Amino acid sequence: GNDLHGDDGFGIAVCQRMAELPLPDDVRVFAARTRGLDALALFEDCDEAIVVDAGEPAGQPGRLSFPTPETLAEDSSLPGHGAGVGYLLRALSALGTPPHLRVIAAEATALTPFHPELSPEMQRAVEETVLLLRGWLGVEGV
Repeated sequence: GNDLHGDDGFGIAVCQRMAELPLPDDVRVFAARTRGLDALALFEDCDEAIVVDAGEPAGQPGRLSFPTPETLAEDSSLPGHGAGVGYLLRALSALGTPPHLRVIAAEATALTPFHPELSPEMQRAVEETVLLLRGWLGVEGV
């Protein structure tokens, strides 16, 4: 994601909120941002990963969805994502044994260039996602 392009910064905002919480020792939070294939290194020595990203606008801004990694890997051309999360997920096979993946996507209102704020719908989606992740990870929070 790119936090300079409106709702495309959703994943980064979730990472920032998660970094404020007392996480278990075996949990790491990384914002890949626009790293492209360089982000593959973040998955090394990883058993499980949760990918959080903005999804294409489709009429229900802020709606969370849980696409399969395989579905995203088929689509390597999400607007505003450079090489795309799908491209990165396809490339994970280069790691030999890729981690078990879960994906959380929030539908963007728009991917607006040079607008460094999330829409109100995406701000709510950030909070909803953080609550969800806290539950998955068993994290008490601030």
